Amino acid sequence: MPDVLIELFSEEIPARMQTRAAEDLRKLVTEGLVEGGLSYAHARAFSTPRRLVLALEGLSAESPTLREDRKGPKVGAPQQALDGFLRSTGLTMEQLHVHEDKKGAFYVAHFQKPGRPAAEILAEVLEKTIRTFPWPKSMRWGSGSLRWVRPLQSIIALMVTEAGAEVVPLDIDGITAGNTTRGHRFMAPGSFTVSSFEDYAAKLKRAFVVLDAAERADMIEHEVKNRAFALGLDPIEDKGLLAEVAGLVEWPVVLVGEIGAQFLDLPPEVLQTSMREHQKFFSLKDAQGRIVRFVTVANRETADNGATILKGNQKVLTARLSDAKFFWENDLRVVRNEGLTGMAEGLANVTFHNKLGSQKARIDRIAALAREIAPLVGASPDLAEEAARVAKADLRSSMVGEFPELQGTMGVYYAKAAGLPEPVANACKAHYQPLGPSDEVPSEPVSVAVALADKIDTLTGFWAIDEKPTGSKDPFALRRAALGVIRLVLGNGIDVKWVGGFVLALRRCYADKLQQTLKSNKLIEAARLAELVGFAKENNDVSALKAETEKTIELLRSGAHDVPWQDWEIEIVADLLQFIRDRLRVYLKDQGIRDDAIEASASNTGHHDNFLKLSRLADALTAFLKTDDGENLLQGFKRANNILTQAEAKDGVEYSFGAEAKFAETDEERALFAALDTAEAQIAPAMAAEDFAAAMSAMAALRAPIDAFFTAVQINTDNQIVRRNRLNLLHRIRTTCAGVADLTKLEG
Repeated sequence: MPDVLIELFSEEIPARMQTRAAEDLRKLVTEGLVEGGLSYAHARAFSTPRRLVLALEGLSAESPTLREDRKGPKVGAPQQALDGFLRSTGLTMEQLHVHEDKKGAFYVAHFQKPGRPAAEILAEVLEKTIRTFPWPKSMRWGSGSLRWVRPLQSIIALMVTEAGAEVVPLDIDGITAGNTTRGHRFMAPGSFTVSSFEDYAAKLKRAFVVLDAAERADMIEHEVKNRAFALGLDPIEDKGLLAEVAGLVEWPVVLVGEIGAQFLDLPPEVLQTSMREHQKFFSLKDAQGRIVRFVTVANRETADNGATILKGNQKVLTARLSDAKFFWENDLRVVRNEGLTGMAEGLANVTFHNKLGSQKARIDRIAALAREIAPLVGASPDLAEEAARVAKADLRSSMVGEFPELQGTMGVYYAKAAGLPEPVANACKAHYQPLGPSDEVPSEPVSVAVALADKIDTLTGFWAIDEKPTGSKDPFALRRAALGVIRLVLGNGIDVKWVGGFVLALRRCYADKLQQTLKSNKLIEAARLAELVGFAKENNDVSALKAETEKTIELLRSGAHDVPWQDWEIEIVADLLQFIRDRLRVYLKDQGIRDDAIEASASNTGHHDNFLKLSRLADALTAFLKTDDGENLLQGFKRANNILTQAEAKDGVEYSFGAEAKFAETDEERALFAALDTAEAQIAPAMAAEDFAAAMSAMAALRAPIDAFFTAVQINTDNQIVRRNRLNLLHRIRTTCAGVADLTKLEG
């Protein structure tokens, strides 16, 4: 079985595209070969700045011969039908066969598709792959029609067997496949022939090309650590930069340079960001955490051991850091003269969203909300409000204008320079967190309050203007904001119901409507709106709040009132809560909690908007369902619920009027009454105390009495009084368990 070597050699491929391109090459070629009837044992793909490579092992030598039987018309069918079948198959009457089944005799055409050599199939697949390759961006050159990320220069397409290497016949716009490639652009630019993948990889290494990107990254990382250790320094780990630099060089050469002394007092994040973004330099820090050296990775060895390269890099770096130093000093001057609030004033002229106002208006909303959230998380309301008002001030700084990725980080430095309290300064960066599923969660109370206010304002604002995520599209990162709320609540153990908070945040998005009402002297409407805000603040009941909202809308629409108004209803908040619960379900599922247990727990009206209690209840329910008692109780509950549901549908009544023990006829029936009395007495206080394990234990005690009841008792007895009593008893099983969670939501 032959092996295959493919190399697509071109001008430099952007580093960010290489890994994906190598995987696309492997996927497209292997899938095409399999579709063509071939099989293979193993496939590996590689990339360097100038080449994509695919190595296949154990490719079948040819596709198998295939037989196809095509059924035709019945024997005795009209001649017209038979003629049409013959034309479609290209056969004559003598070449048809007659088969029989239970419906009678019919004509069959037998086809045999002979196998094809692997080289022929590979040539077709490779040409299609090259012509349709999914580059994010591609280009044409010369007079040809071929598109590639950069001009394609040569193709290796080899099939290797014990007899030797054979070039696969292929010509694409004048580029003929062969067995020749080139080494390093500067250190070994000459061409050479190859006869197998092993020969290819070995000759490339001698020609100063490391084929495997992972090997290049390991070489860089190892050498950077060695050079740093020799200088008594530590490298700042940066896996993203390491992967990018490995895609910029074919023969990595690590060089260490010095940073001008005049720049060492810049914040380390400024130094690292400037060097990383502009120069692709790694940073080395001393024992005090100061960045004092940089590391660059050259693509070649030189006679002067990189001295000329370092000199050029240091010259460019000095210019870049001079700009950064100017921005830093200018921003500090503004902060000292105007304070951080003065820097933030310019945000009034920055639009956050055309339907949600300026950044300044948004900050006002966040500050008010952070003040109300602060007591819930143990923070000072004054500090939380102050932190919210300055947290985004650095968006107007020169430094963040140059390096947007430093937003928040620079805010901490500027807040400290302005003499603000440390919790306020720390919130400038921490309020953006967590930025993703692996980012750390703030724990300082002021930071938590501002982070929650920021994310809740974002969510309610975009829900208010109906800019919700759809499918895979989420341009405003609302899923990330929802996950941020969840992780903040769970990570800090915040035991709060959130309906009221979301309604208040939503109400602030419509503050302009309230102002328009006041300006137009509609005092009654303004009073009702103010009353609604107060109601929202004091109540968390969705249904009652919805009724209050409907009263307000009805009042606004009544009589001769002509008030500008965009209808909004509490369903916005209900929909938002469901969205967050969906994110919570995904998050908890990743933690090993059952999806249906989350849904069952969310149906508990006491916990539907308390994410902490909801997660704890779902965790306890998941653990309970893993036990024999949990699994068997679930089966007993399902049986009781199914019988009750069917009886209610058949009789057209609801059996929920209270079962009475005096009508019990069997010991098992009386035992179930007693068990339910005991369970109800234990479950309610356990749930109130959030002792979910005790509630599950009380529910588990119902398993044996329920099993015994169904074994000994017939529900649909002829005695209608006894039947109704037993059905009411089943309803009691349902309601007792519902005091913990809605078990009807559970699978199984």
